[in-house]
Amino acid sequence: MIICDKKTFEPEVLQAEGVVLVDFFGDGCVPCQALMPHIEGFAETYGDKIKFCKLNTTSARRLAISQKIMGLPVIAIYKDGEKVEELVKDDATPEAVEEMIKKYV
Repeated sequence: MIICDKKTFEPEVLQAEGVVLVDFFGDGCVPCQALMPHIEGFAETYGDKIKFCKLNTTSARRLAISQKIMGLPVIAIYKDGEKVEELVKDDATPEAVEEMIKKYV
């Protein structure tokens, strides 16, 4: 799993070809912390088909706002640099995330 920041988000996600899953999380976000081991597990399972990245929005607030990330956690799918699907807050369950991933593998 690639850890993105303000400098690497654009080349790793917005300029990437193919499908990229981005885990937007924040410091002190308990649901984010609970979801993260599942996302890391999915990265191991599906990482050969989808690129997995995560971005700490606490240190990249403007970037998060530019991507219309208003609540956490957000698990987003980008395809060829365009956000095509996302799960937000209570919808971002491990089961829902895996269902979303399976659409793109």
